[in-house]
Amino acid sequence: MQRFFFSFQEWSRKGGKSLKERLLLSFAVCWVIGSAAACLFSGSQLMWVWSGLLLLLMVFAICGKLSWKYMVVLGVAITLAGFYWEWNEERNLSTLPVALSHTTAELNEASVQAAGVIISSVERDGDRVDFMVKLSQLALNSEEGRPPATAMNELNRKEQGELIAVQVKLQVEEEIAVAAQWQRGDQVVLTGVLEQPAVARNFGGFDYRQYLHTKKIHWLLKPEGTASVEATTPSNWSPRMLLRWNDKARVALGAELDHLFEKRHSGYMKGLVIGLQDDLDPETFQQFSQLGLTHILAISGMHVAVYVGVLLFIWRRCRMTRETALTLTLVLVPLYVLLSGAGPSVVRAGLMSMIALLAARLGVLGDGLNILGASALVMLIWNPYLLLSVSFQLSFLVTAGLMVFVPLAEPLLRGLPRWLRSAVSVTMVAQFVSFPLTIYYFNQFSLLSFAANLVLVPFITFIILPLGTLALLCGRLWDLGARLLAHVTEFLNNATFSAVEWINSFSSGVMIWRSPSLLWISAYYVLFYGLLHAAKLRTETRYAPQYMEDETKPLEGLSLPDSRKGDIGRVRYPFGTQTTARWSGLVVLLCTVALGILLYRGYQPENLSGAGSISYLDVGQGDSILITTPEGAHILVDGGGTVSFGTKEAWRIRHSPFEVGAKVLVPLLKKRGIHRLDALILTHGDQDHAGGLQAVLEGIPVSALLFNGTIADREPYKKLMSTALAANVRLYGVHQGMSLAPDGATELSFLWPESPESPTPTTGQSELPIVEDQNHESVAFRLEMNGRSLLFTGDMDLEAEESIIQTAKLNGISSGPQIDVLKAAHHGSKSATGEEWLQFWTPTAAVISAGVNNSYGHPNGAVLDRLKATNTAVFRTDLQGEIQMGVREQAITVRYKLR
Repeated sequence: MQRFFFSFQEWSRKGGKSLKERLLLSFAVCWVIGSAAACLFSGSQLMWVWSGLLLLLMVFAICGKLSWKYMVVLGVAITLAGFYWEWNEERNLSTLPVALSHTTAELNEASVQAAGVIISSVERDGDRVDFMVKLSQLALNSEEGRPPATAMNELNRKEQGELIAVQVKLQVEEEIAVAAQWQRGDQVVLTGVLEQPAVARNFGGFDYRQYLHTKKIHWLLKPEGTASVEATTPSNWSPRMLLRWNDKARVALGAELDHLFEKRHSGYMKGLVIGLQDDLDPETFQQFSQLGLTHILAISGMHVAVYVGVLLFIWRRCRMTRETALTLTLVLVPLYVLLSGAGPSVVRAGLMSMIALLAARLGVLGDGLNILGASALVMLIWNPYLLLSVSFQLSFLVTAGLMVFVPLAEPLLRGLPRWLRSAVSVTMVAQFVSFPLTIYYFNQFSLLSFAANLVLVPFITFIILPLGTLALLCGRLWDLGARLLAHVTEFLNNATFSAVEWINSFSSGVMIWRSPSLLWISAYYVLFYGLLHAAKLRTETRYAPQYMEDETKPLEGLSLPDSRKGDIGRVRYPFGTQTTARWSGLVVLLCTVALGILLYRGYQPENLSGAGSISYLDVGQGDSILITTPEGAHILVDGGGTVSFGTKEAWRIRHSPFEVGAKVLVPLLKKRGIHRLDALILTHGDQDHAGGLQAVLEGIPVSALLFNGTIADREPYKKLMSTALAANVRLYGVHQGMSLAPDGATELSFLWPESPESPTPTTGQSELPIVEDQNHESVAFRLEMNGRSLLFTGDMDLEAEESIIQTAKLNGISSGPQIDVLKAAHHGSKSATGEEWLQFWTPTAAVISAGVNNSYGHPNGAVLDRLKATNTAVFRTDLQGEIQMGVREQAITVRYKLR
């Protein structure tokens, strides 16, 4: 372990090379910059950025920092990278609309027949089977359900090779065995529905279409059942057969781990040993993720380093020559990369290992950063879209950070033993370097992550990983020994799981961060480097001797430290050294303060400059509204929810099913930097409003939960309330006449449900009424913010609307105050938003939250007609995605995600 930690320092120190001497690294960095510029900008903006980068290089050349030849090489790297990215973008388009003479809209949801070859592994999750196909033919089905042969032949002549993602929905359990026969390389003919991938429907949401675009995939094909797929085993050998055999080997290794380990442990060991994460227990993954330990579950540089080290150790014990050992290891590294899944991080580590082994074999001095640059360059030329991969970014950034920053950080820890100093410096640097990307993509960081990584990563890497691998290797040769090793490994795994769970029990250590800007990330790395560099310089200056050991020291002026003057333990500096120490100390102070301010500003939610904000989130067929007050209070109204009908058969249940709260709502709240919700308002207990709040309560601190004072006799609702009580969330049953004032510019006035005949305590010790028809009891309230008025109605019905109006009339109020924005009740259903209701409030605009092409027919045409008759502007989440409103005294501004 000690040798491994030292390797980073040794690689970065060899030769003491400057950036000028690392031409390959510099070329790779400029290639990345050119690719990133072409990715972020286009048209005239790209030309301005490109000109600015070249001008910056010229300035360095004029100032003598770079030679003109060096500048030209770097300028060529930036230019070539930009053109290469643009060239790939021009080619990364679907040609199916042109080939079939139909528009994209016409092809979307069209029935087609396709022929091609499977080019990926075939993966099943519950009742869905996924794989990728390289098309050779495609045709639209006729009304009789069969494609004309001429159309298939026409496409075959015009276009070959476009990739599509196939998602087969299994109909019965017996089809599992049929799908298990499909493999990479099979020729397939498929019949199904062609669909475009979904786009992001919320600001900052996950864009599935853009994600598949980086895979050069533009369409989904969805067959129903295995009868819609005809697969034929290839008769001729092709290079793809190697990957087919590799898939079989990975499946066989996974099956062997299933044989040796219990279910929870086998899924964990599959991820740890061979990079298969499909069977990893979701709860275990969530626990590791919270502590920033998921990198240990993906094959990475650490695994490759252990693999290479073990091989070299074995060859040395076999008394092989150095050259033979290096050559044999070099040949076996690609095999390990393939068996472990060939993800970006393991490919990067494999390439670096192979280059380093080759350099050692040829007797050429290898520089770690140049090797890293060469690996990045090879991977980005092979696939430029890897630049957008989180795994690629983290792998290269952390590796480069270890090489650059560990030598700077280690002298600061000289008080620790050498082995511990190396471990602490590597872990600390890895945490600090990965921090910006961690909060950018995952929006949370655990303060206990450093301690967890320092202790658990070496333990897992150097004890559990070798034991699990040895058990796997012994499985077919010595079953008893393999099972004994597996039992020992399971015991250690249980200790790991208990430690992770115990550390995660300190929930206050988890911080939620909004996604920072690229400028913020750049400033962070500059300040971090400046801080470590200055601190190292100051430390070395303090401990530097005043004279070289072989230099004759003058007798005059030498004196012993005077304890009466407090000189004991102090260092006397020559004049130049003392000045350096003072300047470096000042730089340390300035960088520390600047970094602290940067972190503080980055941690704060977005500043609305006195405005309020209402976000009607698109959660499909459901409601979820985020209210942010002018003074920064956050209130979430409902949480959407995935509606399921009936009980699913066990075989249909997916390992990681889509759930609105966990997959959409919580990531959006975290991305916007919401550290705590001041209130949750649950309008009623229906699943499409309450379902997503379970994930919210589990993932984000909540101060109070406001609900309609009733209980829905459903297990998810009961679990939600139990979770709230366990988390010490204050529960309030609200009713007509109550109000809430989060700040001086905001007030919520509750209009419904009716006041109970007698106060109902909500301490959890008293019984609440059970109400099945929750729609009628929906919480409705009027929001006054910055002098503007908005009405929220949940799923209330016409009867509740009439009761509110009648109550107002009994109090002498013939019409309510004009409403700026009305949230139409029940997703625009005909059972609400009546004519009298609209005349009473006279809203200027209305928002309808409904799912795209929902089976309920929401919004109802009669409701849309009533809104049109009252000249009410209508916004719809099914058409426009998330709808955001900025609430100011002067006006309410509106923007929406989809146009």
